[in-house]
Amino acid sequence: MNPLLARLQPYPFERLRRLFSDITPNPALRPISLGIGEPRHATPEFLKQALSASLATGLAGYPATAGEPAMRQACAGWVQRRYGIELDPATQVLPINGSREALFAFAQTVIDPTREGATVVMPNPFYQIYEGAALLGGAEPHFVASDPARNFATDWDSVPESVWARTQLLYVCSPGNPTGAVMPLEEWRRLFELSDRHGFVIASDECYSEIYFRDEPPLGGLEAAQRLGREGFPRLISFTSLSKRSNVPGLRSGFVAGDATLIKAFLLYRTYHGGAMSPAVQAASIAAWNDEAHVVDNRRQYREKFAQVTPLLAKVLDVALPDAAFYLWAGVPAAFADAGRRLSADEAFARELLAQYNVTVLPGSYLAREIGGVNPGTGRIRMALVAEPAECLEAANRIVEFVSRRA
Repeated sequence: MNPLLARLQPYPFERLRRLFSDITPNPALRPISLGIGEPRHATPEFLKQALSASLATGLAGYPATAGEPAMRQACAGWVQRRYGIELDPATQVLPINGSREALFAFAQTVIDPTREGATVVMPNPFYQIYEGAALLGGAEPHFVASDPARNFATDWDSVPESVWARTQLLYVCSPGNPTGAVMPLEEWRRLFELSDRHGFVIASDECYSEIYFRDEPPLGGLEAAQRLGREGFPRLISFTSLSKRSNVPGLRSGFVAGDATLIKAFLLYRTYHGGAMSPAVQAASIAAWNDEAHVVDNRRQYREKFAQVTPLLAKVLDVALPDAAFYLWAGVPAAFADAGRRLSADEAFARELLAQYNVTVLPGSYLAREIGGVNPGTGRIRMALVAEPAECLEAANRIVEFVSRRA
């Protein structure tokens, strides 16, 4: 067996199952889960129809890894409309089977494990795929904590120059999971300067870009590069997905875009990796990327939910409306810590809430790593407001009652 597999840590939801293994949830209340970030709004009917209509011919042959020209053009067209950026569909766009598999596979393309001290830098808290991709690529992950005082912005200035000098790949996530923070232009400028100085590649995870609560949509990596005059997007690849934007997590569809040299190398890797997208999935994806009305409605639903739920939870938790994404990153009272069981406040909170009120939330410490004795997720919980408004509101009311009674 590959010995690097032994370095992988349990996934957050595996840890959650262990945490809840001896709990019997309150049977008087129907279960409500805010734990998993899986979109649960209805999939648009026209996407189902596009998928169904393609089945007659879409399964009869092997698909090309580069995708059909119409698929790449649809992706490039969306980038043009969304960011005002003109891409070459043939060289700067590549379809992927969801951003998760591509975020992992891209690291295997970029990392050179033969170079001493190969390092991959990533935010902390973070999406655990980044860590696994670094480890299985033969590199060491370097975690960078966020600053609650600066709207959970990642503290890139805390990374020593010696680490940047060893860095081959940097993962950024904007809007962020779990914090919902969006990187401003000056933060991008800083990272581009570091990339120019040290030669590392930037992988920009933007799967939450279309769920936002401000008037201005989140700045994307390619957009930031264009504003700063970085022609050709050197050493930058953005990852975009339909899962959250169009409520089709089961479709497994997205695309990467950016530096043509990196796209070419990634295409070569995926040709051997077997990363081709089904023509039927491409047909549905083309329909999704070419339509914006369903995205506007999807965003409206999230805005209405967050407008109801956030002020309610703010009465008892340290929480505020995020910039974007569909998570609330909430601080829980320190009094919930359970020293006897050696549980942090977020773990104890999650256990008691499930047992008493049958609501599932994810402990924040499961989404981060302890560095220097500090886990930046400790004392926080992530709540995914992905269900229908009434269910999210009921969960929020249960949490308010739970904390109020516990106080």
